Amino acid sequence: MKCKNSVSPSALTLIIIAAWSCATASAQTTAAAPAAPAAPPKAAPGAASPSLDALAWLRGCWKGSAARREFREQWMPAQGGMMVGISHTVVAPKLQGPMQHRLDTAGKEQDPAAEKTQDFEYLRLETRPDGVYYVDIPSGKTERAFKFTAISEDNGAKLYTFANPVDEFPQRLVYRHGKEGWLYAQVMGKPGAETKDVVYPMRHVDCLTDALLED
Repeated sequence: MKCKNSVSPSALTLIIIAAWSCATASAQTTAAAPAAPAAPPKAAPGAASPSLDALAWLRGCWKGSAARREFREQWMPAQGGMMVGISHTVVAPKLQGPMQHRLDTAGKEQDPAAEKTQDFEYLRLETRPDGVYYVDIPSGKTERAFKFTAISEDNGAKLYTFANPVDEFPQRLVYRHGKEGWLYAQVMGKPGAETKDVVYPMRHVDCLTDALLED
């Protein structure tokens, strides 16, 4: 007589215990495994540097006067990564004669032949690998470069700031573009220095007729 395959109760108990032990060990191994590291967050892109396009409004002619001085700036349209410009300052002669004569003469057209050039500069705004630079070559001096650092707003006007912390003066140039064709070119030294800031108020004018233009 053949014996049927059977498992004794004690053997069955051992099998159940062994299976339970393996399952427990597997669960503990899974729980102890460290979680995969999360991908590092992407760095937020930095603010873009001001571009040459932001200065397109400057093209054309600008004219102003103060304290017997007449000053002009003229800028060509941007081309080839550069805007080329010039500036010219002339001084009118002092008014002579008695007070009444000087009052009568003040504000009238002066004889152009009596004016004298005080200063002139060759200017350019150019794109470089690290940004846009305002470069000027004053008459009889070496060129200076000011990096275009910021555009800001103040009472409805936009301010375009160029900085050169190397030279003693000027260290900053600020072009304030106001309403109705106004431009205030401000030349500034070190903060707190004794050197006074200089402001050149100018209006946008027709290059041939000097007629006022409104932006």
